[in-house]
Amino acid sequence: MNIIDRIKIYARITNLWGVARRYFVNNFYDGMLTVLGILLGFFVVLLKDNLVNIDSNLVVLAGLGSSISMLISGLTGSYLSERAEQKKIKDTINKSMIINEESGLNSAENQSFEEIEKSMLIKIKKKRLRKRNISRNNKGQIKTIQEKAETFTSIIVSIVNGFSPFFGGIVPLIPFGFVSEAGIVIFIISFLIILICIIMLGIFLGIVARESIIKNILQMVFAFFITIILSIFFLG
Repeated sequence: MNIIDRIKIYARITNLWGVARRYFVNNFYDGMLTVLGILLGFFVVLLKDNLVNIDSNLVVLAGLGSSISMLISGLTGSYLSERAEQKKIKDTINKSMIINEESGLNSAENQSFEEIEKSMLIKIKKKRLRKRNISRNNKGQIKTIQEKAETFTSIIVSIVNGFSPFFGGIVPLIPFGFVSEAGIVIFIISFLIILICIIMLGIFLGIVARESIIKNILQMVFAFFITIILSIFFLG
C-alpha cells in the first residue's frame, strides 16, 4: 500500500478533510479579523493625530507578531486538544467493546457447545485478519490502523489550525510591504482585501453547506463591519 492510499484510508476513518476544512475557514477568518483590529488601531491614530503617513514597518511588525503568535498557538493547542479528543473517543470505544465481550460471556451459558465452538473459530479468524492492520513502533507497542489514522489527523489538523490564521493575518499586510510609509489609501486597500477574502469564504461555506451563499456572505460581512464600528467607537 502506497502513501496516497494510506492517506485516503486515514481520511475516511477520521473524516480528516471535513475537520481540516472547518479549521481552515474558521481560523483564516479569525486571523484576518485579528489583524483588522490592529490595522484599525493604526488607522484611528492616523486620523486622530492628523498624520499624513505612518511608518509601514510598524504596521507590518505588529501584524506579523500577532500572526506568528497565532501560528504557534494554533500548532500546539490544536495538536494537544485533538490528541485528547481522539484518546477520549478511543477509551469510549474500548469500554464499549469490554461491555460487549462481557455480555457475550454471560450469554454463553445458554448456547450449545457447537455454537460456542463456531463463535471461537470466528474470533480466531478475526484475530488473524487484524494482524494485517497492526504494526509495532520502536518501543514494541502495538499500533492499530485506527491509532495511525488518529495520529496522522492530529498532525494535519494542527498544521492547518496553525498556518490558516497566520496566512489570514499576513494577507492584509501585503499592501504595506510595497511602501515605506502608509497613508489612508493603503489602509483602505488593505480593508478591501479583507472584505474580498471574507466574501470568498462566505461563498465557499455556502457551497460546502449547500446553503444560501448570500446568507453566508452577509453573516461574515456583518462581523467585518461590526469590528470596524466597535474599534473606531472605542479607540476614537
